[in-house]
Amino acid sequence: MENLKKYFLIYLKGIGMGGADVVPGVSGGTIAFITGIYETLLNSINSINLEALNYLKQFQIKALWKHVNGNFLTALLLGIATSVVTLAKVITGLLADYPIQVWSFFFGLIIISALIVLKEIKHWNVGVFLGIIVGATLAYFITAFSPAETPEASWFLFIAGAVAICAMILPGISGSFILLLFGKYEYVLTAIKELKIMDLLFFALGCIVGILSFSRLVSWLFKKYHQLTIAVLSGFMLGSLNKVWPWKEALKTYVDRHGDVKPLVEANVMPNEYLAKTGLEPYFLQAVLFAAGGLLLVFAIDRIASLLKAED
Repeated sequence: MENLKKYFLIYLKGIGMGGADVVPGVSGGTIAFITGIYETLLNSINSINLEALNYLKQFQIKALWKHVNGNFLTALLLGIATSVVTLAKVITGLLADYPIQVWSFFFGLIIISALIVLKEIKHWNVGVFLGIIVGATLAYFITAFSPAETPEASWFLFIAGAVAICAMILPGISGSFILLLFGKYEYVLTAIKELKIMDLLFFALGCIVGILSFSRLVSWLFKKYHQLTIAVLSGFMLGSLNKVWPWKEALKTYVDRHGDVKPLVEANVMPNEYLAKTGLEPYFLQAVLFAAGGLLLVFAIDRIASLLKAED
């Protein structure tokens, strides 16, 4: 009974992580840190190694399960999956009906998340400033010059999954944020909602490869070049705000496989120009309120994390 309660709590923590990673700007890694399972998660991921492969080759399933902390990972992944599937349906609906409000909320989330990540820098120097500038510049040009619609090919979904999953173990940056940069955020949510099995399979394979390979590189960068890595990440987040700007004008469009007209190339416009250029209501006041809501949400999560850290 005690074990059942323990793993049910891990399942609930997984729900929190999944919910965070569906929303750009909030990190599942942050939730793992707040709920006290961050170190266990990293150790469990890193335990999937050659020793685990040897257990598998010898069909020592019980030893393999214990080695990779199978009960913990299963409960956590079930929680993450529950949250992702549930929220995917909600967010795709909200994006279709209230795009300006939702993107404004994400805009607020990413601003405050970048600032909170910057707070982790204890010693400011020229290298840190350059890291922020390089990260911001790189993200801006990636988002400014990449089309609104990126390839739907299996190989691209694989790469998107491989890179996005690494954000799960990074407090401060979310997998959804990475998918935004790849232009696959709404696409993956729709694939989950509509159960597009092949798309989800290649995305999942990318996630598996990413978590077993890139995660070790990310962990190494954090240990070896902690401040510079944080600076580049925070700059990357600030530079990507171009991507989530709520008011956009479609310069080029295309017709997707369902016959719907979608934007291919977009340009950011000011709220006061939006009505004239698109004929749509800019909802400026609502946008400000939703952005403020995003700021407050991440600020509250950060305060909880700080209080729990102080108690420890």
